[in-house]
Amino acid sequence: MAQALVPTGLTRWGASPEAAAAVADGLVARYREPHRSYHTLEHIGEVLAVLERLDAQQDVVLAAWFHDAVYDPRAAGGASERASAELASDQLARLGAPAELVDEVARLVELTAGHTAGPDDHPGQVLADADLSILGAPAERYQRYQAAVRAEYAHVPDDAWRTGRAAVLGGFLERSRLFHDERLHVELDARARGNLERELRSLGAGATTPQP
Repeated sequence: MAQALVPTGLTRWGASPEAAAAVADGLVARYREPHRSYHTLEHIGEVLAVLERLDAQQDVVLAAWFHDAVYDPRAAGGASERASAELASDQLARLGAPAELVDEVARLVELTAGHTAGPDDHPGQVLADADLSILGAPAERYQRYQAAVRAEYAHVPDDAWRTGRAAVLGGFLERSRLFHDERLHVELDARARGNLERELRSLGAGATTPQP
């Protein structure tokens, strides 16, 4: 699977095949790090599959590849996304990518920290939709996702996990719309809300959603 997912076209700005291969291989290696259970090549493959359906442009596809390149569950919120954006900027600049593309990819990577995009930010909406598409996965896949995320945060005590995770799930459920794209909204919204509600119930009595 990994070979099929390796980002292509990294020589288009004049970089040597060796330099492009080093960047691609480095990304694949990062998604194979042993502390990852959900943020793996499987996740990248699922995101890329949705982006293909949505006819995503080059900047969004590159951002998808880099958005979890740095992943540290122990870091402060947004720190991994910032580090991933910095990595993307450095790697793409080394490959000779235009500055405006580099800046846009970095912006999109940082956007995945909150999965919010403005009404006129179509690239951001597309990336956020693809990254959150797991929420609308069939029940078996969602349960694997749920268990994998917990495994990545195994260092967090159960009570703290339930409280923090409930806040995240509740935040999603409070959104009037989970997916910007109309096709994904029709296809995934109801199932996503069902998945979120079931997981929230599974967290138990300690999982009350904070009041606004």
